[in-house]
Amino acid sequence: MDSELKCPECNSEHVYQDGSLWICPECAHEWNPQLAAGDASAEASPDQSVKDAHGNVLNDGDSVTVIKDLKVKGSSLVVKGGTKVKGIRLVDAADGHNISCKIDGIGAMNLKSEFVKKA
Repeated sequence: MDSELKCPECNSEHVYQDGSLWICPECAHEWNPQLAAGDASAEASPDQSVKDAHGNVLNDGDSVTVIKDLKVKGSSLVVKGGTKVKGIRLVDAADGHNISCKIDGIGAMNLKSEFVKKA
């Protein structure tokens, strides 16, 4: 941990990192030290947008169509190709499943954007 890093709000030394943000448990302030310092490389990070199988940018609330049959892990269910999913939510997941949605007949699940196309 960086011993010089202090909370910019309350000047507390008891801060911890959560992903790219630093958090102060005393005043609940969250900040990115690279952006606070004006680091240009942090602002010019690569495009973090989520794209479907055809390269279209996806947004929260979009409707998508599954492009191939997908087995549901841990069950005998299958999401058939051509299934339309409404009202997706984009999430940041380390395992590649970056779409959270609800599919009729199956329920809530996460999908990879490479297996859907924008409807």
